[in-house]
Amino acid sequence: MCSENPGYNTLLNYTFLLFIIQQIGLVKVQSVWPLPQTCITSTERYQLKPQTFSFGYRGQLTEQHSCSVLDAAFKRYFSILFPDYPSGNDTLQFTENEVFTLTISLDHHDCEGYPNQDSSERYKLNVFAGRASLNAETVWGALRGLESFSQLVYQDDVGSYYINKTYIEDFPQFKYRGILLDTSRHYLPVPAILKTLDAMAYSKFNVFHWHIVDDPSFPYQSHTFPELSSKGAFHPVTHIYTQSDVRRVISHARMRGIRVLPEFDSPGHTKSWGKGQPELLTPCYRGGNPSGAFGPVNPTLSSTYQFMAALFKEVATVFPDSYIHLGGDEVDFSCWYVSNPYVRAFMQKMGFGLDFSKLEAFYIEKILNITLALRKTSIVWQDVFDYHERRKSLSVVEVWKQGCYLCEVRRVVKAGLRVILASPWYLDQPGPTHNWARYYNVWPLAFKGSEKQKQLVIGGEVCLWGEYVDATNLSPRLWPRASAAAERLWSNEKQTSSVDRAFPRLQEFRCKLLRRGIQVEPLYVGYCKHEYQSV
Repeated sequence: MCSENPGYNTLLNYTFLLFIIQQIGLVKVQSVWPLPQTCITSTERYQLKPQTFSFGYRGQLTEQHSCSVLDAAFKRYFSILFPDYPSGNDTLQFTENEVFTLTISLDHHDCEGYPNQDSSERYKLNVFAGRASLNAETVWGALRGLESFSQLVYQDDVGSYYINKTYIEDFPQFKYRGILLDTSRHYLPVPAILKTLDAMAYSKFNVFHWHIVDDPSFPYQSHTFPELSSKGAFHPVTHIYTQSDVRRVISHARMRGIRVLPEFDSPGHTKSWGKGQPELLTPCYRGGNPSGAFGPVNPTLSSTYQFMAALFKEVATVFPDSYIHLGGDEVDFSCWYVSNPYVRAFMQKMGFGLDFSKLEAFYIEKILNITLALRKTSIVWQDVFDYHERRKSLSVVEVWKQGCYLCEVRRVVKAGLRVILASPWYLDQPGPTHNWARYYNVWPLAFKGSEKQKQLVIGGEVCLWGEYVDATNLSPRLWPRASAAAERLWSNEKQTSSVDRAFPRLQEFRCKLLRRGIQVEPLYVGYCKHEYQSV
């Protein structure tokens, strides 16, 4: 954790002095959120001037073999470091002693790919007089280090920029740190999604779970099945995500080290699908005749799986991430076994009797095989795990229900499956900002289990469902509460166990987000030197 050290030279000294400071209770409030694993700072500070500040490469990276991801990040972070820097003011005089360079080195030159579940985000940052060095195993770790560096820079009362002598060694506690946005219940314009990705990078989230379609609307424009959006979206032109839109989101996310993980939830939550795909949904019956209503996807027809195979083949090419979310939650079975005689006959033929969970397991197994053939790792909601007998065919389970959610986590890891925890981080319901502490005081590994089992908890996710959320309240509904979850998923639990110590740091971080143009609700009475300026 960040502690003040007025004169340090070696890592041994850092660690010893950190121990002494912790023992006497003189831990200084620092400016990096989420809190790094190790962070030592000194009162010694250095002035930064935009005219003489530069980013540089060393090691495998050179001017001739640079990195497009980092080149773009340098431009973004220069504006973040020096928000008041006037353009066209390059004629100011300076001396050689005022030059400051942040040099970047990577252990692996992986700038052309996409971040994935196994990507390292570890980095080391060392700030000295006139220079700073940032070393990372991958470009994605370098992005996290750049974010930490940007949070260390501050201004005095006359507007001069400074940074203190600092050493950081950092890595995330969990590899999966996600935010779910629901673009079916309310359409979110692409700029609103991009702005959220920016804010996610500031809090070091690394997965955008795109719940792109659901019952109310189907805004994803499929090339293979164009009528899904032309008939299933709120509006076939203004409320859709074209292939170009999707590529734009994926590219924007990639440049910030964020994966884009799509969810096409079935067999339930598919009413909008049926508008553009006849015979996909199960007809409901009343008095022996079709009632005109429809239930979940019809699992008895071979045409259902032909359609799903074609749709997921397209999705697999559009979304490069190796993970895909298949949903599987909250299925209404009434049209399956209560009213539809053909479904009941199919269940009898398959030996399911009237056990609807076996019918859904049959359907999910078929979809899992489709995605497996496409070399995708499937995520399902916990409902699938709860009723699925062939659990070995599952890979990743997302736990979302309330109650004893750690009991469910324990059951899943005992079955040898990976877990994403979402239950404690549902933010869609309105609530006071000061309840951020309930999202901070979450301990994902506080269950009885072996170390091997706990390693199967790959991370957690903040979920913002769209019943009451659109672009007008998206950002303040998310932030700063999502940032509380971000620190829980990134930082060391023992070092971040105190809400009282976290509060002033989160207040400071909120002010930084406001200056970066993010609408963040206040935590309590107070002010920021640079309040939010609407644009």
